[in-house]
Amino acid sequence: MMNKWTVALAATGMVSLASAVLAEESHPVNTLLPATTLSGYVDTSAIWNFGSGHNQAARFVNTGNDRQDGFNVDVVKLALEKPLDEGTWSAGYKTELWFGPDAGGLPGSLSGSDLAVKQAYVALRAPVGNGLDFKLGQFDPIIGYEVADANGNPNFSRSFGFALEPLSHTGILAAYQFSEIIGATAGVADTAFGKINAKAGAGESIKTYMAAVTVKAPESLGWLAGSSLYAGVVDGGGGANGTGAFASKKDAVNLYVGASVATPIKALSLGVGYDYLANGSGVSTYGNSISGYATYTLTEKLKANVREEYATSSGGYFGGGNDEKFFGSTLTLDYSLWANVVTRAEFRWDHAANGAAAIFGTGAKRNDYSLALNVIYKF
Repeated sequence: MMNKWTVALAATGMVSLASAVLAEESHPVNTLLPATTLSGYVDTSAIWNFGSGHNQAARFVNTGNDRQDGFNVDVVKLALEKPLDEGTWSAGYKTELWFGPDAGGLPGSLSGSDLAVKQAYVALRAPVGNGLDFKLGQFDPIIGYEVADANGNPNFSRSFGFALEPLSHTGILAAYQFSEIIGATAGVADTAFGKINAKAGAGESIKTYMAAVTVKAPESLGWLAGSSLYAGVVDGGGGANGTGAFASKKDAVNLYVGASVATPIKALSLGVGYDYLANGSGVSTYGNSISGYATYTLTEKLKANVREEYATSSGGYFGGGNDEKFFGSTLTLDYSLWANVVTRAEFRWDHAANGAAAIFGTGAKRNDYSLALNVIYKF
């Protein structure tokens, strides 16, 4: 339907009705809106930390010290997206905004506020071979077994490995699927640990470079079908090593290898992720973490997710000082009771094998126990 101003102009003869109809039909807004989707979620939690202390090993802000022993609104997410079409030349976009305390933990947070641009990129597809896809703007990292969105993970709390990884990049990313088995991504971005558009002190030649490859098991492999092996590297271009003379610093480098594996037992799936970060908190420091995952479907609505972890660091990456070692064990029960709602209860035990003895509280407290309830409504 034409708006009243178009009708008025047509009545005066300034535009023709035919041209007005054509303009209405081909206007970018009219063609964009029907293809745009709105989605998101509301993420809430309650955490009880056993004992009198509430200090935590560093994972992510949703289980930080300030979230213990009470009720929390973690984050509200709103996403607008026009996905790529199957056509030869296709364009789209994606914008994800976070509102709430978790937003302050993202590089895209606005001056440390409770608002963050999680993703904001233009997506393009070029008719090269099987189709070459690009993202230009702010996009999620290409490495890691877990993601920033809590409902995308088997557990509510994040892994130690997640704490070693970049949370986003501002740059350009290319992806190509060589076959149903092998796919690859590669990109270049601003410094890995900075805010959106962060380039201060880096110089025009200092950039973050990244690449990854995915290998998926084909249907012909029977019960292994759907399993995948993933490997990636991110050279952070100076990373967290200051903003001065970057040329005298070593790059922060992330290495990641992960796999998700189907098993002959239909209800059981396994996974593993290994992270290594060099020079993340200073030259010659390191952190690494290995996590094992198991998901077992108990009933149509109930799943049990287990994560076992071991992490070490020479630079206090997890809050325990130099030469720290941590063990972590997490059990999450996920029960689908209401439509569009994630409801799960989680018990987590962290053990500091060495490093700062008082990491979890006063005295020589090396063990931390917590019980969490996580409720997420998705729309």
